[in-house]
Amino acid sequence: MVRTLLTGVLYLIANAAGLFLAMLILPGFKIDFTSFVSTVALFSLIEVFISPLLTKISLKNMPALSGGVALVTTFAGLWATSYFLAGFEIGGVRNLLLATFIVWLGALLAGVILPMFMFKKYLGNRKD
Repeated sequence: MVRTLLTGVLYLIANAAGLFLAMLILPGFKIDFTSFVSTVALFSLIEVFISPLLTKISLKNMPALSGGVALVTTFAGLWATSYFLAGFEIGGVRNLLLATFIVWLGALLAGVILPMFMFKKYLGNRKD
């Protein structure tokens, strides 16, 4: 139970890092200070629901796409989140495409690096 909870927290932190990185790099990519937490939560929730669906579709119909499911999921998550939240602005198609890669890469790096320093005790060899 603890491991699952910490994995979820780590996922949220990794997505927050990716979104924050996109805010720093891309002009026009804006998240209001007050909307940041809700943006990260909604973006992560959308990704959690879309990812298994896209994985299943890609394995059944387009096996070559299975390696890019994370990028497609990030793209769909960014677009859907911007549609539902007023405090989140992508700033155009160019920013959406660039933000997809930046958020994916930032979340990937944070997801790899953070467990080495945080939650090591629980995410290591412990079994729940």
